[in-house]
Amino acid sequence: MEWFSAEGYWLSRLVFQRALALVYLVAFLNAALQFRALIGEHGLTPVPRYLAATSWRQAPSVFRLHYSDRFFATLAWGGVVVSAALLLGLGDVLPLPAHMLVWAALWALYLSIVHVGQIWYGFGWESLLCELGFLAIFLGSDDTAPPMLMLLALRWVLFRLEFGAGLIKMRGDRCWRDLTCLDYHHETQPMPNPLSWRFHQLPARMHRVEVAANHVTQLAVPVLLFLPQPVAGGAAAVIVVTQLWLVFSGNFSWLNALALVLATSALGDDAWAVVLPVSPPAELASPRWYEVLVTVVAAVVVVLSYWPARNMLSRRQLMNYSFTPLMLVNTYGAFGSITRVRHEIVLEGTSDPDPGPVTVWLEYEFKGKPGDVHRRPPQVAPYHLRLDWLMWFAALSPAYGRPWFVRLIGKLLQNDPRTLALLRHNPFPDEPPANVRASFYRYRFTDREQRRRTGAWWEREYVGEYHPPTSLSDGSRT
Repeated sequence: MEWFSAEGYWLSRLVFQRALALVYLVAFLNAALQFRALIGEHGLTPVPRYLAATSWRQAPSVFRLHYSDRFFATLAWGGVVVSAALLLGLGDVLPLPAHMLVWAALWALYLSIVHVGQIWYGFGWESLLCELGFLAIFLGSDDTAPPMLMLLALRWVLFRLEFGAGLIKMRGDRCWRDLTCLDYHHETQPMPNPLSWRFHQLPARMHRVEVAANHVTQLAVPVLLFLPQPVAGGAAAVIVVTQLWLVFSGNFSWLNALALVLATSALGDDAWAVVLPVSPPAELASPRWYEVLVTVVAAVVVVLSYWPARNMLSRRQLMNYSFTPLMLVNTYGAFGSITRVRHEIVLEGTSDPDPGPVTVWLEYEFKGKPGDVHRRPPQVAPYHLRLDWLMWFAALSPAYGRPWFVRLIGKLLQNDPRTLALLRHNPFPDEPPANVRASFYRYRFTDREQRRRTGAWWEREYVGEYHPPTSLSDGSRT
């Protein structure tokens, strides 16, 4: 079928596949290093409990066949190895059916992890990786012609990612419409990075320009992705610049990385030939069975797109929602509302068994989220610190922490090594604290003069008690 092949996208497909393999590698590494403390058999929200309370239909996962921490670790590290092999191009030495099976195995495995990850995996970059991982199965290998239908499907994902985010902003917080959201966002986002302080110091006029440019990029530019080259490539380049701006200004897990990966598929080989001195094979053939299969998958994507398209047109637009358990065609969006004030939960412990007014409390320090006011916010993304991220949500509302917060305190009271591995500093290295409490603070970025005078990145103000002093005898170990 002559219309099947996309001439001029062989390099674009190669870059997309290698970049997606890199994101997969980070995601599986993230799961392997953090799962025991978060969702392991003795974690904050154990997988076995979750599996017992849900069905196959609600959460399809290979872990319904068997779960143990050792089994999870084996599969997660296996995902790291396979992702690394695909990143190095080893998958392209396989015949096309085997190549597709390897990508399918990665997709099924990561989908299985997401479905048992519970609240820790409930964000848009997880469903986006699952959707892209599914489409990657059908992109073909080096010796097959890039399928135009799958490349269009990738542009449809990028369109929904950007346009959905733009719509939810315009329908959501008023500050997006009056161009003032970035007066607050760089300071109050879930996890600032080393440059967030500097972005926050930009003049108000520059913040207005940032917001206006965001609206153009998310509401106008995505439409151009479906036009012929070089217009589609130009639109993708604009999205790349915008996503890099977001990368420089904050830590958003691998969300921006996946947006960049998506944009690479729309650039075309002419853009990549400048930096990649690689030429496609002289002849690219696509087996008939493969062409039929890709066509069927594309038809399924079209049918399943009804719900995300209807959602974008709805006044009650959902954000980051999957309409099917397999997460094949999802809806996306971010920061429909902006937090004006930053609150942080600060965990503290003491060796005093009967704390009083003169008790000395020592603070636990997290790897990513603000704590010590003199510590510059670190660069974490595309790696994702799941506990740090959920601590931000728990500060917004105790409801976010209800499934796990008390259990976290119990783990600190036991000096649980797996939980402590998620933290940057444990003030009780020799023996567990007698009591742990959580205090509530308001955090603000310092201004330039304060930064010069004190060396602090933040100033903070005590608001009140978030969780009272708790000991093991209070029954917090669950």
